[in-house]
Amino acid sequence: MLIGAHVSNAGSLARAVQRGVERGCHAIQIFNQSPRMWRPTVYGDDDYAEFREAIGSTEIKAVLIHAVYLLNCASEDPEIREKSLASLIQSLRVGRGIGAVGVVLHPGSAKQGDVRAAIRRAGAVIKEALAETEGCALHLEDTAGAGGTLGRSFEELAELLSAAGGSQRLGVCLDSCHLLASGYDVRTPMALNSVIDEFDTAVGLARLGSLHVNDSAAPLGSNRDRHALLGAGELGDRGCGAFLSEPRFERLPCVLETGHDKGAPAAEDVTRAFALRERGKTSRDRSSRRAPTKARTKVRR
Repeated sequence: MLIGAHVSNAGSLARAVQRGVERGCHAIQIFNQSPRMWRPTVYGDDDYAEFREAIGSTEIKAVLIHAVYLLNCASEDPEIREKSLASLIQSLRVGRGIGAVGVVLHPGSAKQGDVRAAIRRAGAVIKEALAETEGCALHLEDTAGAGGTLGRSFEELAELLSAAGGSQRLGVCLDSCHLLASGYDVRTPMALNSVIDEFDTAVGLARLGSLHVNDSAAPLGSNRDRHALLGAGELGDRGCGAFLSEPRFERLPCVLETGHDKGAPAAEDVTRAFALRERGKTSRDRSSRRAPTKARTKVRR
């Protein structure tokens, strides 16, 4: 597993690499533009070359771009959809330029409208963004389910992938906090194993491209997206350790988004993630002779 953190790229793309190195990251995630503005940051070939040179000699082996939160590909407002499309295209182009593993996208929100119609709108925008770009994957992130956000279940993620055309460039990013909040119990290795089995059935493990590891300040099935420091929330040390040591997550980039650096991850948070992974692996080794009992782990409301 390539553990790392979301880092700032203020100053230049290459500065993000430096901040990742300072935190001991094996993977980093960045915004490709200000998360509070529609206007994209313009990068050129020199910026991409500088980034590639900076990262080449480091322990950072994977980069993710997170599309900004302003995007709502499912909006009923055509202007918002057009702005979302333009921003998503730019994210994918920057992703290709820096050799990113993928762009992570919150698919959008149906708010109080028809969910199926919202999925069709989001799918159309995503499909067009992929058609206008090449080379970089797009990972749809699961959501906590608040405010009509799309992607709150594996079945909904599968519908979104289908509505977007099912391109081989389409994947999924699973967030530990969002999984718990949307009703998937991932607090033990056995429970997580069953959840990943469900994901494989509904979506397919081949689509899993990246991970976010965040503890949750809100309880199981709350539909509230509230991050907590690793081990300090509802997942706790055991749940975070289980997530970080899941065998089917090996070789995937797994980035932390919350920490002690004014809310952002600091070096101590990344170090703790590595430590929790080792604790999780040790716990799995000790219980490896016990056969798990399969059980559905989704909270039914």
